[in-house]
Amino acid sequence: MVEEALGGDVDRLVQELAQAARAASCLVATAESLTGGQLAAAIAAAPEASAWYRGGIVAYQPEVKYSLLQAPIGPVVTAPTAAAMACSAAELCRADYAVAVTGVGGPDAEEGQPPGTVFLATSESGGHPIVEQHLFEGAPVEVMRQTIESALRALLARVRGRGE
Repeated sequence: MVEEALGGDVDRLVQELAQAARAASCLVATAESLTGGQLAAAIAAAPEASAWYRGGIVAYQPEVKYSLLQAPIGPVVTAPTAAAMACSAAELCRADYAVAVTGVGGPDAEEGQPPGTVFLATSESGGHPIVEQHLFEGAPVEVMRQTIESALRALLARVRGRGE
C-alpha cells in the first residue's frame, strides 16, 4: 500500500484512523500543501475510506491558500495559515474533522523558515483549530513522510477525542 512509497508508520496510522472514524461515525477531510496530495492518497487507500473520508484540497500555491482556504495574505508557512486551511477544509468538505499541513519540504529555506519546518492543524466542525509546529530533518521525501505521519496522528487524536 502507501507504506511502500512513504515507509514508516503511515499504513498503521491510516488503519487506526479508519477504525476510529467508523467507530465515531464521523467524516474527515484534508488540506495540504508541501505533501502535494500524498496525505489524501494515504487516507484514500484505507479500508472503506469512501464511508468516512470526504476528500481533500491540495493548495500548493499561496494564491490558492488565500482564495480557497481563507489563509491570511502573507507568508504561508505559519500557524495561522495551517489553522485557516484546516477550518476551511472542514467547512468546504462538510466534514466533522479536518487536518491541514503547510511547510518547507526542502532542500532550501523558504519565507525565512528552514527546511523541515511544518505547521499542521486539526479542526473540528464549529470548533477551534489546534496547531502544532514541527522541525523535521532529512531529505524532502523524509520531511513529507514525517509530516504525513504527524498529520495522521493529530487527526486520529482529534477523532478519538484526545485533541481537546
